[in-house]
Amino acid sequence: METKIWIVDKFVDKHELYPQISQAAELLRAGEVVAFPTETVYGLGANAASSAAVKKIFQAKGRPSDNPLIVHIADYDQLGQIAVDIPDVAQTLIERLWPGPLTMVLKKRKNVVCEEVTAGLASVAVRMPAHPVALALIRESGLPLAAPSANRSGKPSPTSAMHVLADLNGKIAGIVDDGPTGIGVESTVLDCTTDIPTILRPGGVTKEELEHLIGRVHVDAALLNEKEKPKAPGMKYTHYAPRAPLTIVEGTSGFLQQLVDEQRALGKKVGVLTTEERQLTYRADAVISCGKRSDLYTVARHLYDALRAFDEAEVDMIYSECFPNHGIGTAIMNRLKKAAGYRVLYEK
Repeated sequence: METKIWIVDKFVDKHELYPQISQAAELLRAGEVVAFPTETVYGLGANAASSAAVKKIFQAKGRPSDNPLIVHIADYDQLGQIAVDIPDVAQTLIERLWPGPLTMVLKKRKNVVCEEVTAGLASVAVRMPAHPVALALIRESGLPLAAPSANRSGKPSPTSAMHVLADLNGKIAGIVDDGPTGIGVESTVLDCTTDIPTILRPGGVTKEELEHLIGRVHVDAALLNEKEKPKAPGMKYTHYAPRAPLTIVEGTSGFLQQLVDEQRALGKKVGVLTTEERQLTYRADAVISCGKRSDLYTVARHLYDALRAFDEAEVDMIYSECFPNHGIGTAIMNRLKKAAGYRVLYEK
């Protein structure tokens, strides 16, 4: 299969944008899979009402079939078509945070989205992306789009079209290329079917922001203790991993450097994931910054790109610094721990 690439610019006149979006939307209506940019990462979209189309997402990604997909919409009429009994807390968040990096799990309307999207559950995960190209594509297609991240399952999520092409060239019909994404980590997933809303995945909207708007919010126990069974089926899988094994180091830069030196003495090629402030601190085969420690939103934006850079460096192993586990740092540490398979070394 030839993977088409349409280069667009979110700031160009909408009439210049239309031909590329129209071509991509036509493929979506024909049951094909197309990658497109959102404000978080690139998504891999297909008609959420078509089993045949959604199965192509799972095939292209190599994604387990019990891992539900998020449905992306462009207007509130689409929400009413796929979800019912929307609670007041969800309505408040819709009014304040949509479009935006918040996915809400709601009670699904029967016989609209296909079973492959929801993995047979009675709920459906929905979000409205805050990206003009994504919204234009959804509107032009006339479809709710099931869209996980546009990468091979388990690899770092794509924050550029080139990441998508590296993973899925020849496996999908096309890619709408609008350059790098903005936020860099996926949306927050909030289960609104529980009495107290529950965060299933931390992301672009923080727990603190949610509680400011709706009051008390629970966190899925599996996010606090990896031995707990996650409430959402797909959260049990390893994600975001570079090819080389990654280990998170909780300790001083001196302790991390000692670990690097020990492995290099054994002939290993070692990488270090750090920030701009400490990039010159370490001696290793690849020292890669993922942003500024003083601005964790830059770390979120560049994290996946940094993880992919270690593949290009062809290191044998990677050590990563820790980040504060609050605000957007919660999402960063969630992704790092999954990428590391929860391997953490602590300085004594």
